[in-house]
Amino acid sequence: MPHIALPEGLPGISAGFAFRSETARPMRELAHILLHQPNSLTPGERELIAAHVSARNHCRFCYASHAAVASAHLGDSSVVERVRADVATAPISPKLKALLAIAGKVQQDGKLVTSADVEAARQQGATDLEIHDTVLIAAAFSMYNRYVDGLGTWQPGNPDMYAQMGEQLAKSGYIKPALPTPAAQAK
Repeated sequence: MPHIALPEGLPGISAGFAFRSETARPMRELAHILLHQPNSLTPGERELIAAHVSARNHCRFCYASHAAVASAHLGDSSVVERVRADVATAPISPKLKALLAIAGKVQQDGKLVTSADVEAARQQGATDLEIHDTVLIAAAFSMYNRYVDGLGTWQPGNPDMYAQMGEQLAKSGYIKPALPTPAAQAK
């Protein structure tokens, strides 16, 4: 049960966004830029970072959502499951493993990231932009996770709902079309 009077029937972060749309817009835009817009890391790789951080934060809604989006992009949910079970043996690139190590440290405390961690990622081919975006995804998803769980949002248990949401977000991204204003509707 939510801790405040959130709109009913909206899962996870959607309820918080509906409660305060003026804060939802920049949060959605940030997620869209980080996870959906063109980048040298694939959308699937970036979604894996978001899912990894969400799993480490024990945010069921965000993990299930972003695991579903990553699966939709990658075409294989077993990769996501293997990353969650053990990054070291997961069938992902050494570069992504190094970036996930950085993301895991940011999830705990950004000060845990060392020059050696960054150099290890560079040794695997990570660019400064990829390192930057990994840190920002990890930091942003720690915030999103705490937002969802701190409000006590409703988190559905139906895996099919997450799979459908994952397919939709993989196609369209995170910015919803603007709803017409009452003035626009009157025209």
